[in-house]
Amino acid sequence: MKAVVAVDDADALVAGLAREGVDVIARFAASAPAAATAEGTPETEVLLRALADADALVLEVGRASLSPTVVALCDRAGTRIVPLVADAAGERLAAACGLEAPLDVRAEPWRIAEALVAGPSGVPAAAHRADVSPSRPRVIAVWGPAGAPGRTTVATELAMELARGGRHVALVDADTHAPSVALMLGLADEGPGFAAACRQAELGGLDARELTRIATPLGRTGVDVLTGINRPSRWPELSDRRVTTALAACRDWADYTVVDVASSLERDEEIVSDLDGPRRNAATIAALRSADLVVAVAAADPLGVARFLRAYAELRATIGATRVAVVANRLRPGALGIDARGQVRRTLDRFGGIEDVWFLPQDPRSADAALLSSQTIAEVAPKSPLTLAVRRFAGDAVVPAPDQSTGVKARRPARGILRRAARDGARARAHGDAREPSGAGAPAA
Repeated sequence: MKAVVAVDDADALVAGLAREGVDVIARFAASAPAAATAEGTPETEVLLRALADADALVLEVGRASLSPTVVALCDRAGTRIVPLVADAAGERLAAACGLEAPLDVRAEPWRIAEALVAGPSGVPAAAHRADVSPSRPRVIAVWGPAGAPGRTTVATELAMELARGGRHVALVDADTHAPSVALMLGLADEGPGFAAACRQAELGGLDARELTRIATPLGRTGVDVLTGINRPSRWPELSDRRVTTALAACRDWADYTVVDVASSLERDEEIVSDLDGPRRNAATIAALRSADLVVAVAAADPLGVARFLRAYAELRATIGATRVAVVANRLRPGALGIDARGQVRRTLDRFGGIEDVWFLPQDPRSADAALLSSQTIAEVAPKSPLTLAVRRFAGDAVVPAPDQSTGVKARRPARGILRRAARDGARARAHGDAREPSGAGAPAA
């Protein structure tokens, strides 16, 4: 087995592979294969000859070391790539390039040697991502009427819940009026963000690798954030065609894409101007029309419900038959009196024809702690009532639980039944009755 190692600080790895009988014919920096695709230096010639003689390339995956060009280079040489990753971003990059299941860059040399000798596993890196059914929504737009009903909070918390179980979630800020995802999460809004993704989409250069480069990972949560524009005056950068193309690229990049959009659905500029120019609300309308599911957020108070009902008809006219999940946010009895849930539910049903409503409680203590630390509520207070309510909503409306008709675990009998069975068994033994007592059956001795 001949191998080329392209890993930074690879002394221990090369020595370990040699002990395991792997012939390391050359070693390079992790970025050397990517540089070889663009430069014609003497080192490039050495690397190309080594790849032609080697059976495998052990490559440390990173944005500067792996690209489709590197994969094509190894394919032409007939050299297998064994990817080593350091984090979830590396796993996603390896999956985007179609590589086999990666190994941890800190893995023992003997494990890497075993993978080299065993050959390709046949399981691509993408198979390690959560199983997402094609029938489930891939792009989810979070919308709400004017009045700050909590669109951004619901979008960020929903993204966190969808990322559970190893899913990769993209959180996109497409609000052209008051973008606030970066401010809420303490991220720098001077970076490329969603505007850069839209520009690359128009040029035809937006792919999974480019999205990974311009996105900002939210810690180790599995959520990658495409921040919004840092000045509302930049709204012409988010045109209809650009947003639609960028969200189409996000479908192939992430398991789920959660898009935070503005409230306004007005298209008055089409009336006052006959020029084919940019539209202020084009990003919101394009995101809503590209979505598989629209999460409509209403503030759970008389004013918020009234505003929601007035705007809901316009939302329906914009998105057509797209499924809508209505969320009543900041539910509290003080604003509605007795049976707050029932009042909201009956009002939405009577005046909007909305039968299914999910409720999120008001939790100011957890929300304030999250704002103070520039984190999500799920990170600051994982057992918060709001976090648990968003989790239930995600499980009911976005990622339904698997069919329980098969593989249901046997339910344990209630404690009262066990105590009653034990008492009946003792009574039967005392009377010399050999019959099995009635009820759930006597417990095993």
